[in-house]
Amino acid sequence: MGRRFGITVVLVLVFGLGALRVLGPAAVERAAQGVEPHAPWEISAAAAQLHGSLVVADWHADSLLWNRDLLEESARGHVDLPRLERGNVAIQMLTAVTKSPRGQNYDRNDASTDNISYLVALQGWPVRTWSSLLERALYQAERLEGFAARAPDRLVVVRSAPELERVLAVRARGPERPVAALLGIEGAHALDGDLASLDRLDEAGFRMVGLHHFFDNRLGGSLHGESRAGLTEFGRQVVRGLEARSMIVDLAHSSPRVVEEVLDMATRPVVVSHTGIHSVCPGPRNLSDALMKRIAADGGLIAIGFWDGAVCDVSPEGVARAVRAAVELVGEDHVALGSDYDGGTTTSFDASELAVLTQALMRAGADRREIEKVMGGNSVRFLLENLPGSQQTAARGRP
Repeated sequence: MGRRFGITVVLVLVFGLGALRVLGPAAVERAAQGVEPHAPWEISAAAAQLHGSLVVADWHADSLLWNRDLLEESARGHVDLPRLERGNVAIQMLTAVTKSPRGQNYDRNDASTDNISYLVALQGWPVRTWSSLLERALYQAERLEGFAARAPDRLVVVRSAPELERVLAVRARGPERPVAALLGIEGAHALDGDLASLDRLDEAGFRMVGLHHFFDNRLGGSLHGESRAGLTEFGRQVVRGLEARSMIVDLAHSSPRVVEEVLDMATRPVVVSHTGIHSVCPGPRNLSDALMKRIAADGGLIAIGFWDGAVCDVSPEGVARAVRAAVELVGEDHVALGSDYDGGTTTSFDASELAVLTQALMRAGADRREIEKVMGGNSVRFLLENLPGSQQTAARGRP
């Protein structure tokens, strides 16, 4: 999630709670994120043909946070089902945001405040979500299940490797092209400090858990927190619990010490679900190149984002440059896409326009094999190897 979410607080103060209950949620969303104005992208015949043949996967979109009907195309934000379909997206990880600090920034955040509480109330979410971060996550899972129930031939919530294989087989046969939706969570503070909450997240279908967001929590230090600490004992218990349940560990917002300590203890590969490469875009949002190489060496994935804090240049060419730099750094088998769509970010293309990234990669010199891998092939392999029900997870003891 980007830094612009703090606009929520300003709008609350300016307009007042009563007015915002009627007009606010849409205004907050428009202020927090968007797409840079541009003429329609001109896509060459070769790029269109190649893009149409790809299995496209994205590891990070916060679309469930916003009160939009994701089955209907919207003029707001970046992601809904019609735009995913037009962009030929086969796999979309939808990440539940449950807390965001006031004055959110990349350098240092206090964990004691929470902007999401305002948004939850403004959007009329159930009362159970007002004080419980876990309930906020579970409600977002319920919203996704509701969308899938209304459009079962177009949107499928995937919980296991066999389920993903079935969706991909349907897409390969055509003409139906269902989108496989997976659930992730942005920050394990949503456990509400209770290890037993992992079971509730697991049962609700969550398959990826980010250990941190923009602030320190009971698991340890955030990349943007006050302590820069490593894992706590509770954090170690959570990592072990995630691995036991074949839930993917996401290190996108974790401190360098946490990343190192997770890698020291992990028995399964991890992901960085939305990030950039520090040598291309130096700044506090991106982990060091050395840590990225270590994550990849352990079989992990580095998913490149589309917003300024990750890539510094949000044009299609800028994102392609970051993707190719990641390939040079960690190898073409360990790079994926992690847009951070609908996460308080501004991008130069939304989910319907992803062919422009394929074209930019072609123009940057990437060959077909590299493009197939980074646009989704690596993600498919990783998920089929690490979701419940795969041969690897069965060997680890989970059915």
